[in-house]
Amino acid sequence: MADEKTVGIDEETVEVAEEVTEAAAETVEEVAAEAAEGTAETEEPKRPVSSNVKQNGDNEPHWYVVHTYSGYENKVKADIEKTIENRRLEDQMFEVMVPLQDVLETKKDGSKKVVSKKIFPGYVLVHMIKNDVTWYVVRNTRGVTGFVGPGSEPVPLTSEEMRKLGVRIDDYVIDVEIGDTIKVIRGAWEGTIASIKTINHAKETATIEIDIFGRSTDVEIGLGDIQKLD
Repeated sequence: MADEKTVGIDEETVEVAEEVTEAAAETVEEVAAEAAEGTAETEEPKRPVSSNVKQNGDNEPHWYVVHTYSGYENKVKADIEKTIENRRLEDQMFEVMVPLQDVLETKKDGSKKVVSKKIFPGYVLVHMIKNDVTWYVVRNTRGVTGFVGPGSEPVPLTSEEMRKLGVRIDDYVIDVEIGDTIKVIRGAWEGTIASIKTINHAKETATIEIDIFGRSTDVEIGLGDIQKLD
């Protein structure tokens, strides 16, 4: 059982979550507007080039914004991930993401509940090496209307744009293990003290158990948002 500290959630927390959601939506609009002006390079670790497909572009993985029909975000994510597995494209397509934000909702009876909501509905993020194969996989997934960019041409996000969208792309070297007691140092759960249940190094996240209205709930926290306690 986690060494936990119940964190009070008030209206100020709700306002912060709403501000994050609005800021993310504005960022997506900015990305679409700036796409026609050119692309900015991002520095990321080199990945092995697939030997079974001719590469087009710089052969480096980048994050791209994909526009979907409203309500199709999770299905698009699942279908792309399934195609990656079936066609063994793990060396070209690395992650598909639907960014979420925990927000506090007040029901009609006055009770409150923490729910996860999409930060910007109608969009999915894909981390991949752009070439004919990966472009085809994404573009022909049911529910996808196109990439964000001029003429639906994929335009990679910059590091700054990724940060605005709440996606961490930096490498964090944090000496934590399952069972360690940590403190959340930023975000909606700032100040929470809990123990780590699981660690996902690929996503750079840790799962902790916290008490929400008397019930133990698992919450995923970025490794950059926690601090190990002695």
